[in-house]
Amino acid sequence: MVIGVLALLPLLIWAYLVLARGGFWLARERDDRAEPPEPAVWPAIAAVVPARDEADVIARSIGSLLAQDYPGAFHVILVDDNSSDGTAEAARALPNAQALTVVTGAPLPSGWTGKLWAMKQGVEAAAALPQPPKYLLLTDADIAHTPDNLRRLAARAEAGGLVLTSLMAKLSCVTPAERLLIPAFVYFFDMLYPFGWVNDPKSKVAGAAGGCMLARADALEAAGGIAAIRTAIIDDCTLGAAMKRQGPIWLGLTERAQSLRPYVTVAEIGRMISRSAYAQLGYSPLLLAGTIAGMVLTYLTAPAISLFVAGPWRWAGVAAWALMALSFQPMLRFYRRSPLWGLALPLIGALYTAFTVQSAIDVWRGRGGAWKGRAQALAGRA
Repeated sequence: MVIGVLALLPLLIWAYLVLARGGFWLARERDDRAEPPEPAVWPAIAAVVPARDEADVIARSIGSLLAQDYPGAFHVILVDDNSSDGTAEAARALPNAQALTVVTGAPLPSGWTGKLWAMKQGVEAAAALPQPPKYLLLTDADIAHTPDNLRRLAARAEAGGLVLTSLMAKLSCVTPAERLLIPAFVYFFDMLYPFGWVNDPKSKVAGAAGGCMLARADALEAAGGIAAIRTAIIDDCTLGAAMKRQGPIWLGLTERAQSLRPYVTVAEIGRMISRSAYAQLGYSPLLLAGTIAGMVLTYLTAPAISLFVAGPWRWAGVAAWALMALSFQPMLRFYRRSPLWGLALPLIGALYTAFTVQSAIDVWRGRGGAWKGRAQALAGRA
């Protein structure tokens, strides 16, 4: 009886995920499908880029913004968050720097995460421009944009009356560690926040991808501005929820915004995930325990039944493992990885579980949300 329950539960879980979780696994919400018409009048836009010790990538990221083929007014604001590596100087040396303003960040006040404090200063600088922007492009210092990205973002926002248009930047997937873990990062994100539900005004599910977000300035102000989310560790999804209360939002995959941040080792990816995993659980030990149990049941039980149990129940485990692998295929195709990686999803799920546990340990040790020398989860719990 116990073996039968353990065999059937993963199959039921994966049947639900594949059939009733908003089609998250199909990866069909993409910015290169059903592209909207261009607006008659192009709105003014300002990009806000918070940066702290990003000298190794800042020329490529800011350079890609300054090279945008955008017909309307566009200005780039870089907020240098107390960098010690010459980030601001590298940005000022770029061609077309006349369209760039570098803001020297003020000291971080209590109760703010560093990125959000820098973003607030950038938003204020944008509002003070001679032509205040209708939209704010909130993007990271390690994201490169194709020349048409802003043009397509603005067209989508204008055509759909969107208050927030967000793109999941394509992450680096070159090293062995990245090939193992990065497609699953986006797959799991889509599972948590199904893009189809995010984009449905009738659904309460909201999310966003912080690497590339086009926010309508008046809607952001109505939502309380950056100050309303100042303690958030998962700031993009928190902003997505706040903005969806103001109007429709859209989130999709893209090839037009790409991360410049490589991850050479599994440990580096683990640290990236651990920064926010426990925050996702509301810093709750009970939810952590439930998540561990759920991950074991969802990802590890089916292969264990398939490999080590004889008799008819084995086929329930095989079916669950097959659904698991099948559901991973569209994301693997998007990242141009072999379909055989689908069979490795149980191992990948186990690693993500370990990263989540590490995230909780980091918070308990006072190092939660660590980034650029700051333990930001402390602000998030204030």
